[in-house]
Amino acid sequence: MRDEVLSAIRLCDARLTLGNRGFHFDCAFDSGGITAIVGPSGSGKSTLLNLVSGFEQPISGRIEIAGDDVTGLAPAERPVSLVFQDNNLFSHLDLFTNIGLGIHPGLRLTPADRKAISDALARVGLEGYERRLPGSLSGGERQRAAFARALVRRRPVLLLDEPFAALDPGLRAAMVELLGDLHAETRSTILLVTHDPRDVVRLADHVLFINDGQVFLQAPKAQFLATTDLKPVRDFLGDTVFAGKSP
Repeated sequence: MRDEVLSAIRLCDARLTLGNRGFHFDCAFDSGGITAIVGPSGSGKSTLLNLVSGFEQPISGRIEIAGDDVTGLAPAERPVSLVFQDNNLFSHLDLFTNIGLGIHPGLRLTPADRKAISDALARVGLEGYERRLPGSLSGGERQRAAFARALVRRRPVLLLDEPFAALDPGLRAAMVELLGDLHAETRSTILLVTHDPRDVVRLADHVLFINDGQVFLQAPKAQFLATTDLKPVRDFLGDTVFAGKSP
């Protein structure tokens, strides 16, 4: 386990049971890095994010962020921003309001906050969409709006659960580039759940592979990509990565 001083997030012997599934996470994530969370479907990737964000509570163990025990804190009290698969937009509120709620739940916004909302929409390709309702948008546009909401929050920890899954290839590439640029600017700690090995290659510093509800492998990206002797990892990456080709 990594040095506590360098760890922005720690799951300390955190255990959880959902239905008949058990989960056990004991791991740490470096401050200021991007860690790709990968593994088979249903292995526990989203569950790990839910523990960090506070949407799930461990039955034992604890969750630490920046050295503080946040296990008992509600999601809104944790220093995290989230972009999940279902984008979590309020359907009856326009995009400006949806994003503004990410800054202040009472929408007490400064002129700088209002500008930040419009700037965030422009950065994700939704300039001028402030008054659009989520129902009038495509799935990809709603996901981009959710991404804009995370941008304006500027929290030290950003959790992303398949944030590019609903995007077409061209927009996906642009959003991957945007996330990389924002990380270079903010140096936030990012946990990125993905099924796409290209996200690992293009974005990650480290990789956490989850299998059957627990950590199977945690390693720097280069070491992970070179792990040819473990079948679950080889199956995830595919032959093109091992052949040294661009995925």
